[in-house]
This record gives sequence, structure tokens and C-alpha cells, in this order.
Amino acid sequence: MRKPDAELRQLYEAQRPGIRRYLARLVGEADAEDLTQEVFVKAHRGLAAFRGEAKASTWLYRIATRCALDRLRSPAGREVSQRARRARAQADAEPQAADCPGPAPTAEAQAARRAMSSCIDDLLRNLPDGYRTALVLSHFEGLADREVAAVLGVSVGAAKIRLHRARERLRRDLLAHCGAVWLEDNDFVPVLRRGGVAVRGLE
Repeated sequence: MRKPDAELRQLYEAQRPGIRRYLARLVGEADAEDLTQEVFVKAHRGLAAFRGEAKASTWLYRIATRCALDRLRSPAGREVSQRARRARAQADAEPQAADCPGPAPTAEAQAARRAMSSCIDDLLRNLPDGYRTALVLSHFEGLADREVAAVLGVSVGAAKIRLHRARERLRRDLLAHCGAVWLEDNDFVPVLRRGGVAVRGLE
């Protein structure tokens, strides 16, 4: 039988990158590292009670979700979230030469990307907690509907309804508040296309 510390170390090495990425999406980069450590501290305390009724990764996402929502609902968390949103919008506007060979983005493209990223982040964070977490788990983390349901503690049917409503609300809000021109590498292009919304890149 593996010792608890060895089991947790294996979990940490395997799951830390995904948990940190998930938390960064929910609370921003500024808080993601500290919150990741908090998740694994709580996992260490609760490992003895974990009976394997769900996958270990699902269990960790569940802990991470609770930690993130607790942080977001605090006054300090809301302030950090606003700073993270501004920082991400600025980073998204900067050319990434190493990752995107070819001509550098035009000033127009950079400005559009900055505005788009800021608008999307605002709308995503304004979604109800259940919608936002479901969308991030499904769209960014690639969890299947049954895994999203397990993380959120709801039925698979309820998870599907939540995801559908989250996408519908996000599409509606995007079209109402963020304009009609979208860059092809926008993170939410797949979400928009699933709903039949036309997407085009900048010329």
C-alpha cells in the first residue's frame, strides 16, 4: 500500500499544472499560485477520508472550485480579480513572436484583441458562479460532462443544462457588449461557433 505522502506527491506532480491553470482562469494569475498551494494543503488534510468514489483529479477540482469561489466572494478577491483582468488584457495585446511566426500583428489587431479580451473577461466573471465554473471546466480544462457534474456536485443532466445556459448567456452578452469582429485565436471562438454565431478575423 502506498503511503499517503507518496500518494499526495504523485497527485501533486500529475495534477498541479491543470489545477493551477484552472484557478488562474477563475481568480487570475496573481492569486493562482497561492491558491494552488492551498488546494493541496486541503487535499493533504482530507486524503485519509478520500475513498476513491470519484477520480482523484475530480476530487481536486472540487476542492479548487470551493477555494476559488471563497476567494472571489471576498472583498480582497474581487480587487485582485479586477487587477488580473487588466493585466491579462494588456498581455493579450502584446505580440507573441516566439509562438506566432510571421508578420507582427498590426496596431489595429492589437487594439482589437485588447478590447476583446477585456470584454470577454468582464462578461465571464459576471456569469453566475455555477455557469462560470462549468464553462471553464468544460471549455478550458476539457472535462467531460460527467466530470463537470462530479466537480460541481450535480447530476449530468443538470451539468448539461448549466453549460447550455452558460454558453447561451455568454453568446448573448458578447454580441450585445463586445462588438461583431472577433480574432480567430480568441479563446471563445469555439463556444461561439457551437451556437452558430458567425466569426471572422481581422483583415
